[in-house]
Amino acid sequence: MSGLTFVDVCSGAGGLALGLERAGFEPRLLLDEDADACRTLRANRPHWNVLQADLLDLDPSEHPETYDVDLLSAGLPRVKSNATAARAESGEEERLLKAAVYLAHAVRPRALIVENVPTLAHSDRFRDFREFARAELEHLGYEFSWFVLNAADFGVPQDRRQGLLVAIKRRWFASFQPPSPTVADHVSVGEALAPSMRSRGWKDADRWAAQAVTVAPTLVGGSKNRGGADLGPAGTKRKWEKLGVNAHSIGDEIPGPDFVWAPDLGREGLVRLTVDQTALLQSFPPDWEITGRKTARYRQIGHASPPPVGEALGRSVADALRS
Repeated sequence: MSGLTFVDVCSGAGGLALGLERAGFEPRLLLDEDADACRTLRANRPHWNVLQADLLDLDPSEHPETYDVDLLSAGLPRVKSNATAARAESGEEERLLKAAVYLAHAVRPRALIVENVPTLAHSDRFRDFREFARAELEHLGYEFSWFVLNAADFGVPQDRRQGLLVAIKRRWFASFQPPSPTVADHVSVGEALAPSMRSRGWKDADRWAAQAVTVAPTLVGGSKNRGGADLGPAGTKRKWEKLGVNAHSIGDEIPGPDFVWAPDLGREGLVRLTVDQTALLQSFPPDWEITGRKTARYRQIGHASPPPVGEALGRSVADALRS
């Protein structure tokens, strides 16, 4: 088994797919229903086969390239959790979870990755889904691992816990191990953003970075029904303020030489992050172009799976499939 192949659904800005590419997988098809996300994928990888469609409407028989792949990956829209508590419940996210499992039924990949909220892996709330996945996949010859990873353990400057289902065909499953952390020390917000903050001559950049010594709170993209971009609910905004960041809106540009960082003045004395800086906190490479207007760009970033986590997952699955 040389080159490994995958199908990625609910691809968003491509964080999971980029990580899998780095781990040696080649995509046969990437799917997302959002036009901006599809433009982002095509802008960065013109050779990728990108389909704009709803996962619930996907008929694999119309896309034979999806058959006989090594991996089906699904970084699905996050179901309601503490981080999304203010969001209205539609049931759409749960339907997409089940659709990803049904798709494995049709495509029969050698491995399946489903990524969502951390409680997916162990909460009573998702017991029915875990039982559904077991019932659907077990008789097809898959075995399962449910676990939680924190992106901060993989060099992402963010406290971002992800619940994961990895299902692998029985002959390879015994060789699978969930990824181990790749960094001994977490990367702080200050460390990650200092070069960017300095880039327009902001004289307080190093002073700001010196106090932003922890990882960021979880970035949340919000729903399409919500207004403009901000960095999350009230509790999250307070965590950002401790890092010297005004989390109530996204800035249009990095601070220049004249910006005075004055935390004592409250919100207006704090720095605002730009969309490009939130992409750095999600560990997208600087040359990865996120397309669309400001709020649409931030939404794609907030919903993304950080590429270093996708790469670590891909390497663990690849090691098992090559065993």
